[in-house]
Amino acid sequence: MRHLWQAWPLLLAFLALTVAVALTLHIVLTKRNTSAAVAWVGLVWLSPVVGAVSYVLLGVNRIHKRAREIRSGVASFPLESPPLPCPDETMEDVLSGDLFHLRAMVRVGDRVAGRPLTAGNQAELLENGDQAFPAMLKAIGEARRSITLVTYIFDNDAAGEQFRAALEGAVARGVEVRVLIDDVGARYSVPSMVSVLRKAGIEVARFHPALIPWVTTYLNLRNHRKILVVDGRIGFTGGMNIRQGNLLAERPDHPVRDLHFRFEGPVVIELQEAFVEDWAVATGEHLQGERWFASLEPRGDILARGITDGPDVHFEKLQTIIMGALATAERRVRVVTPYFIPDDRLLESLHVAALRGVEVEVYLPERGNLPLVQWASQAHWQRALDKGVRIFLTGEPFDHSKVMTVDGGWGLVGSANWDPRSLQLNFEFNVEAFDPALVAELDAFVDRRCKEATVLTAEAWASRPFLPRLRDATARLASPLL
Repeated sequence: MRHLWQAWPLLLAFLALTVAVALTLHIVLTKRNTSAAVAWVGLVWLSPVVGAVSYVLLGVNRIHKRAREIRSGVASFPLESPPLPCPDETMEDVLSGDLFHLRAMVRVGDRVAGRPLTAGNQAELLENGDQAFPAMLKAIGEARRSITLVTYIFDNDAAGEQFRAALEGAVARGVEVRVLIDDVGARYSVPSMVSVLRKAGIEVARFHPALIPWVTTYLNLRNHRKILVVDGRIGFTGGMNIRQGNLLAERPDHPVRDLHFRFEGPVVIELQEAFVEDWAVATGEHLQGERWFASLEPRGDILARGITDGPDVHFEKLQTIIMGALATAERRVRVVTPYFIPDDRLLESLHVAALRGVEVEVYLPERGNLPLVQWASQAHWQRALDKGVRIFLTGEPFDHSKVMTVDGGWGLVGSANWDPRSLQLNFEFNVEAFDPALVAELDAFVDRRCKEATVLTAEAWASRPFLPRLRDATARLASPLL
């Protein structure tokens, strides 16, 4: 025993060495960022106890593992009638002349998205709940076979009550209805709309239930998608939650501007496929057959593709698509987003596009609805402005819209914001579209924002007082979690 007591410093040193080697191997094999890897290795070796504990608690990325666990046993299953890929000749007809270079984006999407680019689609832009909610409620009211709805927030308010009544009416007509609400988003109202829908006889589920919803791990991995599909034929998607605040004509206490889109054509199959996967994750039920997946004929001239993004097998698909679009752009890129916290790769992609002579415009709310997120966003503005990116600040009401256009021929719409939470931590759904007419409509929407916006200059932003700059720089440290 005395010999063991005398040898304890050697045993402790051996244990510390073993732990340091093991953690170093883990860091080298798992950390993609070289600077982060070097910093963690240095901390582990220079401060064995503090470094080891800090890395185990803060450095190990459990997000992807947890996301895979959520999706375990539920992979994309083959559809009975999958959408047909866009014929080459159709793509060549649309992307000709000054849009020829956008064919590169088709190839990027083919290799990244995991879904085919479809032809023959139709899209309608719907501004705010004043246009979107009546269109969605009309579709629900005319449903004959099935309704699927996934949303982040489904508030128990006057707007939510309209949807509850419409869904209950559909169930009474014999329509099969499935509603999926994110567990954190479901808690925005008390009582939760989940219990209200269940009492109305509507089949509803929570996505990724959390026993302690305020624990940080569970504030990530949220289902931020917004998809409504009716009879497998009509699809809605975009950035709009179901909330009274979206009905601007009714002058709500907390008005929010937003965009949604009504789709018809083969791309609706891809919206439905995204819902079906999420529903299977949440309930174990696999929705298949003609009730859910209709045979869809061409309805328009738009080439469109659904892009599923999340911290699981779909990790960073959307960010890769965005970076591809920035690299492909030749004339103009326009971005409207409520939250702008780009990581270094995305920010450098914006820089390079601007330095190449592309006119890069980013439209952001002058006053965000989340102060910490707003401050962290503001810490990135100077770097963007210094490289020639133009930033436009829009006023009240708060603008929750999400749009990106490139060169008048490519557009991206959906649920994702330009921040790590959307692009790396949550489950999102967007649609990329190739169509000059639709993109012209999106650009017209951006033009309306431009008329009301204030142009931010690099000189003005650099001249801000010290304390706001310090506050923003400090908030920026939390960027990976925002």
